[in-house]
Amino acid sequence: MLDRDGFRPNVGIILLNQKNQVFWGKRIRTHSWQFPQGGIDRGENPEQAMFRELQEEVGLLPEHVRIVARTRDWLRYEVPDRYIRRDARGHYKGQKQIWFLLQLVGHDWDLNLRATNHPEFDAWRWNDYWVPLDVVVDFKRGVYELALTELSRFLPRQEHRNRYLRSGLRQRGQELGDHDPMPGAGFELPPGATFEPDPHTNLESETVEAKNASL
Repeated sequence: MLDRDGFRPNVGIILLNQKNQVFWGKRIRTHSWQFPQGGIDRGENPEQAMFRELQEEVGLLPEHVRIVARTRDWLRYEVPDRYIRRDARGHYKGQKQIWFLLQLVGHDWDLNLRATNHPEFDAWRWNDYWVPLDVVVDFKRGVYELALTELSRFLPRQEHRNRYLRSGLRQRGQELGDHDPMPGAGFELPPGATFEPDPHTNLESETVEAKNASL
């Protein structure tokens, strides 16, 4: 389902834990990491699509989360022509997205990457809020930055070490002291998941990202 400009309606999900860290999923059988996202089906509104995608991709139900905020307008990104399927060229341009900021009110063990027979992710981790901008595929980075920036003002208040500007966070190695921005332990993996210690050691697969974006 495309709009008149060739963009597919879509929702993106930024899921927070109690430390204001964000859920970051590894796409199944790839080294590509991203936020949960998915298309809006005909007859759905963005919130309905968000809850459906949340359940399908990470196994969470509405009672496991609280909606903190959403972006006011559609955020768009274009998929480079070389990544668009040949039969879609000429009318498909990319995605237009409404982004939701959610607070997890359940537990890590409520996450289940095998909630459906067609899982999207095979591993996950908690990252500090701005870290995804460092590793997301290039053509999505602008939308990620717009969504994270717009929704950052709604972040639940934390102790002082978590209330910093993005510029300070991007220098996290020196500014955060004992706060590990890429935690590698101390959380529960869902059924069937594996854990890779550091997505920075694996370059983002633009081909895989683009293929998924063009579906």
